[in-house]
Amino acid sequence: MNKRLILYILGWVLICEGAAMQICTVTSIIFRENEGLYFLITGAVCALLGVLAVKVKKPKNMVLYQKAGFCATALSWILLSFVGALPFFLSGEIPNYVDALFETVSGFTTTGATILVEVENLSHGMLMWRSLMNWLGGMGVIVFLLALIPKLGGQQNIYLMRAESPGPIVGKAVPKMRHYALLLYGIYFGLTLLECILLLCGGMGFFDAVNTSFATAGTGGFGIHNSNIAAYEGYYFQTVIAVFMLLFGTNFSFYILLIGKKFGQAFKMEELWWYFGTVVVFTTIIGFNIMSLYPNTYDAFHQSFFYVSSIITTTGFGIGDVNHWPMLSKSLIIVITFTGAMAGSTGGGFKFSRILLLVKEVKKEFYLLVHPRNIRSVKMDGKKISHETMRSTSVFLVIYLAVFIISFALVSIEGKGFVTSFTSVAATLNNTGPGLGDVGPVGNYAMFTPLTKCVLMFDMLAGRLELFPLLLLFIPAAWKKS
Repeated sequence: MNKRLILYILGWVLICEGAAMQICTVTSIIFRENEGLYFLITGAVCALLGVLAVKVKKPKNMVLYQKAGFCATALSWILLSFVGALPFFLSGEIPNYVDALFETVSGFTTTGATILVEVENLSHGMLMWRSLMNWLGGMGVIVFLLALIPKLGGQQNIYLMRAESPGPIVGKAVPKMRHYALLLYGIYFGLTLLECILLLCGGMGFFDAVNTSFATAGTGGFGIHNSNIAAYEGYYFQTVIAVFMLLFGTNFSFYILLIGKKFGQAFKMEELWWYFGTVVVFTTIIGFNIMSLYPNTYDAFHQSFFYVSSIITTTGFGIGDVNHWPMLSKSLIIVITFTGAMAGSTGGGFKFSRILLLVKEVKKEFYLLVHPRNIRSVKMDGKKISHETMRSTSVFLVIYLAVFIISFALVSIEGKGFVTSFTSVAATLNNTGPGLGDVGPVGNYAMFTPLTKCVLMFDMLAGRLELFPLLLLFIPAAWKKS
């Protein structure tokens, strides 16, 4: 275990977080709010501690292997959350530290679950911090570090990328890891800027456009109004947001292939067609199912498209209460809560790629039952999938179910009802945010006890980090010298 390099990475994480907080300091100054002082002080302390961690005992070996890479990533996200909660807590805007931590974990993991009853009571600086956490967590702070720090761009440090990137298969679309990270953030920033411009062109205020774009890009869903996206009346804003949710839920390798003019390879991605096909099918079914609840057909399908886009990408934006929808529609919403978006996107959930791999594996097993002497392998996009990938996908499913069942049992102790308990775990483990019942789009997580909130925070981190990195921290053998 390269502990010095892990400390070096954690130092850079603190430096980056301290620097990011100064955006909120500037926001507070612009709006003449005193809360900027808390960002300034917290950011300065972060930067100081980060510099000390980076400068003292520099690591001689700048390569991390899988075990250390996973641990470094998990510790980075935990550190981000504990420090990021301080401005909320110190300012008194979220006076309970557990609640402040819950909001911060939800922000960085792009879950979008909130304990705030009145979001609009927060200062502009705090609102900006919530949205900025969504944006930073969307692509990932480790990806940002790989793009920023040349020494961390070594080929072996793909383990850092694998620990943070969603999905079972993480390949390199360009030769050098640092160039790959820069390209990812370039696309991420470009799409964020494009959405912001479109919202501004529609007449949305600058502060609202920036915050909404940050939350959409990270598929985090933190709104700055009590009524969330419903605050922006008219189809234009809601449609732009819905479309960009889908774009950010798309595998970024698709965009890299388009930039490289590899159109044939880009549009041969099986996961892409299943992702958008599911959106079309579910939008159609739900649209017809809820038609009687809305004044016209267009409005019903607009509501359906927005919610399907919001939930399948695990963004969690809302424009109304879906608890009054028919059972079929609510059931379909729960289904796509679990499917999630594409691998290699900013979305959470189980991922379409894993579902496809498991379906193909089942088909292969049935084929071998009929033709036991034949040899058959699982393929994705025309390429043979390695045994290691299939094994890790199967193990992921087992661990995923185990974490879900244990979390559901712990949350159920409070007796909030089956729907609320079940969907709260589903929404946090899949980084969706809103569930159904008391934690629906117009509800929140404030009523849970601190213990339940800790369980849900664990689920949010486990879901964002794809289980393995976070769980590895609890295995004593992982910390022994190898």
